[in-house]
Amino acid sequence: MDTMFAPHNLHHDDIKLFRKSDPQLKKLLSSPFVYLSPLLEEIPVKIPGIYTIGGGRQIGKTTLLKQWMLKLLDDGVVPLDICYVTGEMINDHHHLVRIAGNFAEDRLASSVLYLLIDEVTYIKDWDKGIKYLADSGIIDRAAVILTGSDLDFIKEARKRFPGRHGVADSTEFILYPLSFREALEVKKVLSKSEIEKILQRQDADSGEMDILFNEFEKYMMHGGYMTAINDMASYGKIRTATFSTYSDWIRGDMLKRGKKERLLLEILSAVLKQYGSQLTWHSIASATSIEHHATIQDYIELLSGMEVLFVNSAIIEHKQCAAPKKARKVFFTDPFVMHCVRAWTCPVKDPYEDSLLPFVQDSENAGKLVEGIGVALCRRKYETFYLKAEKELDLAYIKAGIMHTAEIKWTGQIRRHEISQVLKYPNGLILSKQKTPGRIEDHPVIPLPLWLLNF
Repeated sequence: MDTMFAPHNLHHDDIKLFRKSDPQLKKLLSSPFVYLSPLLEEIPVKIPGIYTIGGGRQIGKTTLLKQWMLKLLDDGVVPLDICYVTGEMINDHHHLVRIAGNFAEDRLASSVLYLLIDEVTYIKDWDKGIKYLADSGIIDRAAVILTGSDLDFIKEARKRFPGRHGVADSTEFILYPLSFREALEVKKVLSKSEIEKILQRQDADSGEMDILFNEFEKYMMHGGYMTAINDMASYGKIRTATFSTYSDWIRGDMLKRGKKERLLLEILSAVLKQYGSQLTWHSIASATSIEHHATIQDYIELLSGMEVLFVNSAIIEHKQCAAPKKARKVFFTDPFVMHCVRAWTCPVKDPYEDSLLPFVQDSENAGKLVEGIGVALCRRKYETFYLKAEKELDLAYIKAGIMHTAEIKWTGQIRRHEISQVLKYPNGLILSKQKTPGRIEDHPVIPLPLWLLNF
């Protein structure tokens, strides 16, 4: 194996050394909280094929791979049958084919090999290399795990490798930031069984409700990113360097895609100013120096593929699909990503003290942030929209073929005229800041943090 990959393959020399000295695993040893993704159990073992794991940068894909490697080793897989490489150090598909070919040739006596290629999209013409390896039979015995920070790469893999994925039931996986529920579990605030009991009752006692609301206020700050969660556990705040790490990722990846930093700054600033409002590409363009709305659409689509933003479209009710000609809403996929973008577009000395805290403590800003959180978590399970009728509805989602609606009111008091639209729908929900569940005209009023335990 090329020596450049040696620091990530310490298990070839000593499993104990790998466990305590691997760059990612070593960091976990000193972290207050460690997340074990359900994907560790879902990624097939001993089934050759091509598997893809998508997810935004800095979300923990590399750590997931290292944890999975450790799981394989603990299950008795021969260390030399596992090889990790990073696409950031591989020039092109020719180099990739040589690495994979040499690995397969060195392990001719092994029945199943494990080739993990992290950030494969950094490799020029990576898809040509994987296709050649599959068609030539070089990786017939291998479980090949590909990760990429652009979710579109999964779609590309699906199109380019038809019939070559293997026989496993699932071959495509997405690693998201932690949901609110997962954050509670990883911080050991509430156990999985305690959360399940709350969901079965569809209610929480006063102590549990206080916990849910206190933790949701923290989730509004650190979101689902483990670095931010561990920062708050270790330092009582999120470090300035952590904000920079994530904003630098967004800028760097956009620059690698040939985009201009100045235009990116203008577009993200315009999205922040219109956050939570209905917007069009033209309305964003009017707030920037960009003349062509197609440029706006291109940047937004790239940011969506990178899991920085997502677009929530208006729904055509009778068709239960997006209304392409109506205005859209654009949200950040995670509250912490939003805070990082704000820290970049409006620099301050201490992003946590001078930007994040004042933002979440402002009732109007908090309401917009909370709406984005609710929609972002719901879309992981259901197809989501907003509803543009006589009055706007924050959320419409398709569950079991039926449209459900919800209005998110993060205020101390619910006024009937503000929820009149959701009352027109028989299965409409009011998701509130109130800690006590109730009903308004036979429509459930559910504390939002309680409802989010479903995702």
